[in-house]
Amino acid sequence: MRVGAAALAGGIFGALGTICFFLAFGTDYWLVASDNCGPYTWPTIGETDANGTELQFVNAVTISPASLTLHHEGFFWRCVFQVESTANEVLATFFTNQPESKVCVHGYLFPLPVTFGPVPHPSYDATAVFRGFWTVFMILALASALTGSFLLVCGIPFISHKLYKLGGAFLIISACLFLFVVLLFVLWMEVVDVERYILQERGETCIDMQVSLLYGLSFMVAAAGVPLQLLSGLIFMLVGRALLANK
Repeated sequence: MRVGAAALAGGIFGALGTICFFLAFGTDYWLVASDNCGPYTWPTIGETDANGTELQFVNAVTISPASLTLHHEGFFWRCVFQVESTANEVLATFFTNQPESKVCVHGYLFPLPVTFGPVPHPSYDATAVFRGFWTVFMILALASALTGSFLLVCGIPFISHKLYKLGGAFLIISACLFLFVVLLFVLWMEVVDVERYILQERGETCIDMQVSLLYGLSFMVAAAGVPLQLLSGLIFMLVGRALLANK
């Protein structure tokens, strides 16, 4: 009875942790930022950049003097749109508040700027290492979470203690990898000149610009999933030991 209750608790914690990880991976609110720098341009098909991509620059957002440009970014998308100067940055990014003026581009290089213009670009040479580790750790963490969950589902009849131990180990690995993802993001936010990244080339023409940087909801969900997944993995490791002792 105690083993069954522990397995149930571990399953609940593990399911919540895995859901948190997939929400953090699939949503684009790791970074939320706003600035009053002025009009923002996004590249679209047209001219050729240094990477060989056909691009042309169009004015995607028209900013009035009393408005801000709001940015939010994640693994898949980088988005920008206009908000009132009194708007709350986090609340304005909710799905129910998305304006028609919102423009998004692929953000697969997040948390690094997408390379438009000269290569190497002085704004992001020093931070190039973040992209590789951040992406690899996140993909491996999700794969570990899925593998651990599959092994634990197979071990539900309490037949094999090895499945519980192995599944718990995969969940612990997943929690540690996502912890590295969170720490790398914090390091990027606190050490790298993120304001320059937000403004990019526009910063050269802005006077008295103000940039606000916030940790978004995706980051918070990812951080919340780490202890849940870690606790789940430890519980299933103990369940495996208890099953072995009862044999």
